Amino acid sequence: MRGTPPAIDSTTATVCGECSTGCGLCIHLRDGEAIGLTPDASHPVNLGIACSQGLEALNALNATNRATEPLVRRTDGRMYPASWQEALTRFTSEFKRIQSTYGAESIAVLSNGQLTCEEMVMLGVLARMGMGVEDFGIPLGKDVDHAAKSYKRSFGFDAPPYTYDDLEQSDCLVFVGVNPLVKHPVLWERVLRNPRNPEIIVLDPDRTETAKTASQHLQLHPKTDLTLLYGITQQIIEHGFVDRVFVDNHTQGYDELAAYVSTFTLDSVAEATGLTADAIQAAAKTIGAAGATSLWWTTDNSRLCADARTAQAIVNIALITGNIGRPGTGANGITGQCNALGSRLWSNTATLLGHHQFESNDSRQKVAEVLRLDVATVPSKPSLPFSRILQSIRDGEIRGLWVIATNGSHSWMDRKDAREVLDRLDVLVVQDMDITTDLASLADVLLPTAGWGEKEGTLINNERRYSVLKRLRQSPGESRPDFEVFRAVAEHWGVGDMFESWDSPEAVFQLMKQLSHGQFCDITGIQDYGHLDRCGGIQWPWSEADAIQASGCDPQQQRRLFANGYFPTSNGRANLMVDTPPPVPEYACSDYPFVLLTGRRTVRQLHAENRTSKGPALNKLYPSEAYIEIHPEDAAECEIQHNDHVLVQSRRGSLIARACLTQTVMRGQVFLPMHYDTVNRLTLTHFDPYSRQSRSKDCAVRIERATRTHLRSK
Repeated sequence: MRGTPPAIDSTTATVCGECSTGCGLCIHLRDGEAIGLTPDASHPVNLGIACSQGLEALNALNATNRATEPLVRRTDGRMYPASWQEALTRFTSEFKRIQSTYGAESIAVLSNGQLTCEEMVMLGVLARMGMGVEDFGIPLGKDVDHAAKSYKRSFGFDAPPYTYDDLEQSDCLVFVGVNPLVKHPVLWERVLRNPRNPEIIVLDPDRTETAKTASQHLQLHPKTDLTLLYGITQQIIEHGFVDRVFVDNHTQGYDELAAYVSTFTLDSVAEATGLTADAIQAAAKTIGAAGATSLWWTTDNSRLCADARTAQAIVNIALITGNIGRPGTGANGITGQCNALGSRLWSNTATLLGHHQFESNDSRQKVAEVLRLDVATVPSKPSLPFSRILQSIRDGEIRGLWVIATNGSHSWMDRKDAREVLDRLDVLVVQDMDITTDLASLADVLLPTAGWGEKEGTLINNERRYSVLKRLRQSPGESRPDFEVFRAVAEHWGVGDMFESWDSPEAVFQLMKQLSHGQFCDITGIQDYGHLDRCGGIQWPWSEADAIQASGCDPQQQRRLFANGYFPTSNGRANLMVDTPPPVPEYACSDYPFVLLTGRRTVRQLHAENRTSKGPALNKLYPSEAYIEIHPEDAAECEIQHNDHVLVQSRRGSLIARACLTQTVMRGQVFLPMHYDTVNRLTLTHFDPYSRQSRSKDCAVRIERATRTHLRSK
């Protein structure tokens, strides 16, 4: 019999930090400490529901593998507890030694979308303007998101145009490689609220849970999505579904687009994708004839090209059919990490703070004035992409690396190569809340940090909504919020005076408002954290002018962009753009006859599972042992039965997994959830040529039933 739940004495609202959906949570407090949570019924994102990961969010804070004290590696090769003074002195002295010996370009920083916006600003200014690395172009390492690149090319600004309410107002929803029923269940609930009985079209080589509910499932061959999207575009044009008024008044490049896609005939696209001509034509007609069509995609799907070109083709379809700026429309990218949108505006990597341009003297002057810095310290070019940083480490050019809030040796492609690259470093500093990650085991200095709920700041979700993350409890031991760690590093580096007024995350938020002034992402109309908290978050833009026009009223909760047909390009028109479909990065062959696909698959797993694996309820929802999905006919030919242990080998490595026989995958394909730490022993390193973001993790493999010898060596 269950005991009586502990009494609570108050509640507070905060935002979930698990993924990019940005749900509101109601935190139950006793004596000021969080002891439980429920979905926030008043929050405009999730409307009183939450996924299993959000409901288990507090468990990661109580994990037994928390990093609670600084550690440094001594001369005997072992890690020992150290004071913050010793750890930071070791960190800064070693990095300065490397710089003085090998040049300013010899150190780099890697982080991701787990930090708050304010922490990103602090880190970006510290790394690029305080630690002396910009003069030689060595950056705070961060890739450009595929969606960000496509939005910038099409709209002139990295501007996701939609609001979640569009899921409820679409007549036709197109999901390109997205499985929201499992991976974004809160968004799927919004689809289920749609009263229009919408058409649901899914483009996916797998028969996913979402595909099973679709009115049309286009089960195309892997990596042929760009060809299919151009074929659909050609059919939309051929059958007269182009909104010529919108195209003529608000876009440019239509004639070039139409000429290019004219070669993507029904027969040629059907042959390339494995679909029937009727299926392609039916999808195009459904999209074109619907009153309001919204198109959704994600950027981590190995079944598709999953790069900026695919996203660009989706944007093209939305533009030529006039499905932009109206309820139920949009070309709508879904990212993964809780603050991926924040990293695109505030990390000081691909764009200068607040989406300013590094190359613009006016932008650099503005940033310098707001931050009270010498303009000469403001970088004039973007940071290096992640792929270039890895190559520079391999070439011996980068000798010191500072990694924050990411477990790269788990999640990077071709894991064996990634480990060999990291071994080339003179010094590796890892800043994390988890002491047991792969990178933590390699670190020369480990800096323990607070997690979600143990710090404050803002996060930006998929629909551009700023929300406040509140500090709900004290972090354990000597761990500190990342913001405080960055301030301490600045002091030890000798540039603490640059951040004298940066005494709290909210003080930095006020600087962010000034930096955003006049930008398409202007947030000068947001007063403070209290304003965000009262509103359940506020979507950008919300400028001072917007606030004045609203006569003191809070902003509407569901706002979309481009309703007036104006785009922040040089002439106010959106760009229609095309490119050649890329080749398959690694074909199946006689030695490696299967195409391995990876990706998100489960309600339990998220990224490298550093947090989601700490939830007892989540661990009951999915097997802890890696499994691989195989078509039953392929399995029969390989003499593999359901639940057998199998050996999976690629040109780079091997792993043991349980066989899961299912017809969700097509013949010749196999699928591994990307979250298991062994998966990237297999995967191929390749990058999108436009965004330089790592492309989806896939490769060719062979499979055989595992022997006792294989299992012993596992």
